[in-house]
Amino acid sequence: MDMVNSIGNPLASRKVCVIGAGMAGLAAERELRREGHAVTVLEQGGDVGGQWLYDPRTDESDPLDAAAPVRVHSSMYASLRLLGPREVMGFSDFQFVPPRKSGGGGTAPGRDRRRFPGHREVYLYLKDFCRSAGLADAVRFNTRVVRVAMAPPRRGGSGNALKWVVRSMDAGLWKQYTDDQMTEARCVEEVFDAVVVATGHYSQPRLPSIQGMGDWRRRQLHSHSYRVPDPFRDEVVVLVGCGDSGMDIALDLRAVAREVHLSAKSVEAAMTPAMSKMLARHANLRLHPQIERLCEDGRVVFADGTGVVADTVMYCTGYCYSFPFLDTEGRVTVDDNRVGPLFEHTFPPSLAPWLSFVGIPRKVMVPWFFEAQGRWIAGVLSGRWALPTEEDMMRSVEEYYRARKLAGVPKEYTHDVEPHKMYELGEKYCDFPRTEDWKRELMAIISRNTSDDMETFRDRDDDSDNVRKCLQKWYGLAEHQAQDEDPAASSSAAQATVHSSL
Repeated sequence: MDMVNSIGNPLASRKVCVIGAGMAGLAAERELRREGHAVTVLEQGGDVGGQWLYDPRTDESDPLDAAAPVRVHSSMYASLRLLGPREVMGFSDFQFVPPRKSGGGGTAPGRDRRRFPGHREVYLYLKDFCRSAGLADAVRFNTRVVRVAMAPPRRGGSGNALKWVVRSMDAGLWKQYTDDQMTEARCVEEVFDAVVVATGHYSQPRLPSIQGMGDWRRRQLHSHSYRVPDPFRDEVVVLVGCGDSGMDIALDLRAVAREVHLSAKSVEAAMTPAMSKMLARHANLRLHPQIERLCEDGRVVFADGTGVVADTVMYCTGYCYSFPFLDTEGRVTVDDNRVGPLFEHTFPPSLAPWLSFVGIPRKVMVPWFFEAQGRWIAGVLSGRWALPTEEDMMRSVEEYYRARKLAGVPKEYTHDVEPHKMYELGEKYCDFPRTEDWKRELMAIISRNTSDDMETFRDRDDDSDNVRKCLQKWYGLAEHQAQDEDPAASSSAAQATVHSSL
């Protein structure tokens, strides 16, 4: 029997292109296919995983050319571990537990069973998910998208059909061509009813403007190009930025570098309990105000007049949203790291639902939030759910912008989603199951512990009684998924039990 919407109309099947096969892209692909859409996923890498597919190589071009498209997508460094526990990092019906050895007897070889595993375990989990859900057959690997544009006639808008021309080419060939040569390269053009952009936002470095950057002849790089600490042995390293990556890399470097100097916009704001403990434990870690200038003789001068002669300056200053392939004729822009206008960080009102984005928000619970976005997009495209009018969506976006401005939130933090907003999206728009209360409580505990001590929070055992009780149940049920897992088969019944029983 054909599927129908709430008023009895048959659901439509669309030809949809998903750009990216990372966590967000895989979440979107599964929801779209569940809804009956014909999906093609274009992935520039040789495997699924996106950022989680660790690449020891770094960009060979100018590390400070922020305008140039990156050639190496992943920003993972070798020692990176999750900031969140695995219990909240899994898909809603496929828990993040490592498979068992064949026949039982412990975790499968090569798997990381820690509560806060390293990046490779996330990559392997995404491969497990892809295999279990049967997603790989729709993914075209080693394929670089070079242009996405509206096909004529360009109508768009809510209710008006709009098609997209997607031009792609072999990713290996793409690296050999300049922009001028691209049009003459061997590109493939395809037409789709809808495009879902799921390319992530941790690849294109965001750099500050500091006096003397262009003349400083010693090593400068963005943390995007950091992999291992050994190249910095016995060096004096200045890290610009005291966010999670800056503090984590400082801890990675402190064992090999002579000195590690952290530079913050505000020393007062940076001096959290976690920072205080780091500085007290490690004599070669120092905290400074922001950099005033870089001098040709190697000196780094800080805003308080102090300085240090450094071998390396590393910018741990975050990333930019970048969609160099996307031509919307100005309907979607990136301004001071605000992608907009986007209704609920997902749909551009004048192009909805034929263009959408999964994975724009930051500080959200993943992949749960990506699943909710994917289900919403899939249902709107099929006709299961309707979007507000273009005018109402624009009004909502403008109200959101005004509220953020009144709250004193800089434009660059537009996509930092407040927890209650994150949790309500799925329930509000697409009947997606709410995140269990104990997971919300667990995330609050972890957030508090991270702020208290960056070095020990992963090893603390201070879950509440309620969380402990739910965790026992979670692990017991998840065990069905992990035991004797056949890599070629899905354990969907056990996975569904895990979610529905909590």
